[in-house]
Amino acid sequence: MSKSLTDRFNKILPKITSGGFLRGDGIGNEIAFHIFDYPPEDELIVRDRIESLVTQIPKTKPGTRVRHINLFEFLLDYLRDRGLLEKSLELEKKQGNEALAKALRGVLHEEKLAKRFGEVARPEKHDLILVSGVGNAYPLLRSHTLLTNLHSIMDRTPLLLFYPGSYDGMSLHLFGKTGLVGGPQEDRKRPANYYRAFRLVD
Repeated sequence: MSKSLTDRFNKILPKITSGGFLRGDGIGNEIAFHIFDYPPEDELIVRDRIESLVTQIPKTKPGTRVRHINLFEFLLDYLRDRGLLEKSLELEKKQGNEALAKALRGVLHEEKLAKRFGEVARPEKHDLILVSGVGNAYPLLRSHTLLTNLHSIMDRTPLLLFYPGSYDGMSLHLFGKTGLVGGPQEDRKRPANYYRAFRLVD
């Protein structure tokens, strides 16, 4: 992890445990969605730091109810509950991610995933939701479509998405690239437009 990323990561804990952040102060009528973007090559290090954050948050601000959801594990559980996990793994092995994404398009419709996310996250029972696993969940789940469908479900509960790529306040570039090798054709042409979140740390 570079010094720059270390410095940025060290700013997360004091920021998200502040009363103003948890109350949504300063965001007006906007939803309380925040994104922490980072170089995808630092994925393994960031995973460890997220786990550390989960334990540090209630110690720094006692009583804070935090929920961490890994989107890849979330997808596996979702498919397992529907009896589709083994079939999906076999299809992915034989035909690849793009064929699997096409086959599961109906099952993994963004509104269905958002509803399930709400059931798992239970925002009404938590003060903060942390979300990781964006890269592993692609292309079955796209973070910008999930976020869009979570607006009403999350209400005012803050959500922090850890994003392996870049976010400029207007668009998301997964893996730091405009085009995605191996992804669906439309993803290779343009970044994902999304402007309803705040960049957590510059």
